[in-house]
Amino acid sequence: MPPLEQTKALLQKLVSFPTVSSNSNLDMIAFLSEQLQACGAKVEIWHDETGSKANLFATFGPMRDGGIVLSGHCDVVPVTDQDWSSDPFIFEERDGKWYGRGTCDMKGFIAAVMAMAPHYAALDLQRPLHFAFTYDEEIGCFGAQALAGMLQSKGLKPTIAIIGEPTSMQVIEGHKGCYEYTTHFTGLEGHGSGPDRGVNAVEYAVRYVGKLLELKANLRGRAPVNSRFDPPWTTINTGALVGGVAHNVIPGKARVEWEMRPVQKEDADYVKDALHLYCADELMPAMQAVHPEAGIETEVIGEVDGLEPMDDNEARDLVMALTGANGAEVVPFGTEAGIFQTLGMSVVVCGPGSIEQAHKPDEYVSIEQMAQCLEMLEKLSTKLV
Repeated sequence: MPPLEQTKALLQKLVSFPTVSSNSNLDMIAFLSEQLQACGAKVEIWHDETGSKANLFATFGPMRDGGIVLSGHCDVVPVTDQDWSSDPFIFEERDGKWYGRGTCDMKGFIAAVMAMAPHYAALDLQRPLHFAFTYDEEIGCFGAQALAGMLQSKGLKPTIAIIGEPTSMQVIEGHKGCYEYTTHFTGLEGHGSGPDRGVNAVEYAVRYVGKLLELKANLRGRAPVNSRFDPPWTTINTGALVGGVAHNVIPGKARVEWEMRPVQKEDADYVKDALHLYCADELMPAMQAVHPEAGIETEVIGEVDGLEPMDDNEARDLVMALTGANGAEVVPFGTEAGIFQTLGMSVVVCGPGSIEQAHKPDEYVSIEQMAQCLEMLEKLSTKLV
């Protein structure tokens, strides 16, 4: 079967696995493992602490340092309350596009990599080729962080990682980090007619959001000179403020869900330090003057470092040669790339599909983009033998 047709068949199967981050990905991992072992790959599966999710790490060629990693995540975002034209977990082809949840982000890349597996298996590889398929990228890159720990514990040191996130097959050498938090406020409930006898958690949460907005404005002035990002500064987004039960009840609980996307680690430290001082010096004393057990706690959902552009980047140079690109760009969205970079690898992001389609109803990847991805992966063969 030609690679494109094989890719289509594989993507049909992958889309049928409803691997929303809240669900298990074990059925998909088992399917990928079976396919890879049939090709002769050395496959390892590493489960999370719950046993309901797993990473897959497969190797073709010699098991030694210096290999190339092709990486993608198995999980997809929810489809709840999205208006799809068809069942999101049933693959459809229309007008030169392949539709379904995950086709773009990023099961299309995984399908292409898997379609090339028999080809790689038939080669006399002198350099190792690894497939890394992870869990929970969409909610904090937890799978990739666990994978990094396993590679370190085994002492295995690949030198290049290609992350197949949707970039319209453009070569991406840098992106911002993604730090996500939930800040919880505990006050004291009471009747709305006596506000001074309670601690209104929502009101303190609002003041906290006000501080976030102040810091958000300040970060514009901290943009690095010649920053290539759009926007060029670190951003903060308040995603949700939740609290309260009724009009006449002083709310005793509230939470703020927020994120920042640093262009430099110093900005993340600046924001966290400023918030810590604001809570310690202003909010907490006022809350505890009324109710000593009142408090504020920030839960770290995920702190994923960005991909730092490097002058010397073997991965970037390799993928530029494979795709014929004459330059590399940076993007504001995050990936697992920074985690691989912290292991000492040179890393690049390049994959089929547009980020504009990711997470949306009627998600799709174009057949043209998939063909370009397969061409890149086929040319990669010449760098392995």
